[in-house]
Amino acid sequence: MNPSKRLRTALARSALAGYALAASGAASALDVDAGDYTALPEGTQLALVYYQHAEIDHLYADGRKGPGKLSTDAALFRYVYFTRIGDYIIDPQIIVPYVGIDAKGALADAGVNSPSGFGDTLLGATLWLHNDPKAGDYFGLTYFLSVPTGDYDRHDALNIGADRYSHILQAGYIKRLSPKWTMDLVLDATIHGDNKKANAAGDTLEQDTTWQAQAWLRYHVSDTLDLRASVSRYWGGETKLGGVSQDDETNRSKFTIGTAWFVEPSLQLIANVGRDISVDNGAKEDSRLNLRLLKVF
Repeated sequence: MNPSKRLRTALARSALAGYALAASGAASALDVDAGDYTALPEGTQLALVYYQHAEIDHLYADGRKGPGKLSTDAALFRYVYFTRIGDYIIDPQIIVPYVGIDAKGALADAGVNSPSGFGDTLLGATLWLHNDPKAGDYFGLTYFLSVPTGDYDRHDALNIGADRYSHILQAGYIKRLSPKWTMDLVLDATIHGDNKKANAAGDTLEQDTTWQAQAWLRYHVSDTLDLRASVSRYWGGETKLGGVSQDDETNRSKFTIGTAWFVEPSLQLIANVGRDISVDNGAKEDSRLNLRLLKVF
């Protein structure tokens, strides 16, 4: 496949599946915030609202920079309930995203659409196999089902929904290193279903498993305030369209810095900023802002 064709593939596939869906929370990987793998007491309920904004100045194919700009804005609504199965804490939850994508520059000139609407709903839960609040150590396994409830039109280059089911498997570990320092490690894999009508010709889109590894380090300024930094790598996910390999395996790395503050015991604010460090195929984020409001009931 020649570079220009790969670039068009990056626009139609990676810019969407690897980026727009990431904004919607139904991506090929599931980003976490530091502290997400803290097991809370049985009966605790959480209501969370996220706002995410990102700017993309270039698309990449085989590491080659191409034209094209995008920006996205996303709001995610999440509800979590902590309960118990035998000796284990588990937290059934739902995530519903709303996303807007703005195609700019060469993409807009080429007539690429700028969609907005609800993304695919995530249903899942974490089961904690190790839960030691006194030591600050936790280990949990998470499963999410991405349900194709999002807006989708196979005639459009960009969509909010993926029009397929996906299964996200994740493991997370929190280790309190000292009174002032905590480490979070997360690994996940996404097994993708097929999109049976991925384009106007009705071709089937298949995708290999995608992987992500994330590491956070937190410095506790006080019991209610921390500073945090993260690095992550996302890879895999080569696609086939109509049985033809698209040579578009993802290899992306990024960093994030931010802070979390409990304004009061039941209300937390998180603000993170970050950007991609390197991208082989797809959209490279030049800047990202993530805000999160969490209310404990």
